[in-house]
Amino acid sequence: MANTSTTYDTLTDALEQIKTNGYTHDFSLRADGACLVCNSVSVSLSPRDFEIDEIIRFEGQTDPDDEMILFAISSPKFNIKGFILNAYGIYADAKNALLVEKLTKRTEH
Repeated sequence: MANTSTTYDTLTDALEQIKTNGYTHDFSLRADGACLVCNSVSVSLSPRDFEIDEIIRFEGQTDPDDEMILFAISSPKFNIKGFILNAYGIYADAKNALLVEKLTKRTEH
């Protein structure tokens, strides 16, 4: 199950920390929403290929644009660790949110 207990003051602080823990690859959602892609290493991960290791939420104290969620992910199958960022609330990307929902449910079992 994903760890959600760590808190950070800023997204930059969180990214720096997870990168020191080996989560260095920046994943993005493929246009069709079916998988995550890391262009720097030419890897595409379907939901069954990786786990969410940590979930870090940032709530905009004064600006809803600051509402972000950072997922630290890993794939033993591909021996890779990275992260994906997503807005949440009213600015969430619908495709990204659907994939994240599937992944989050998967880590709760």
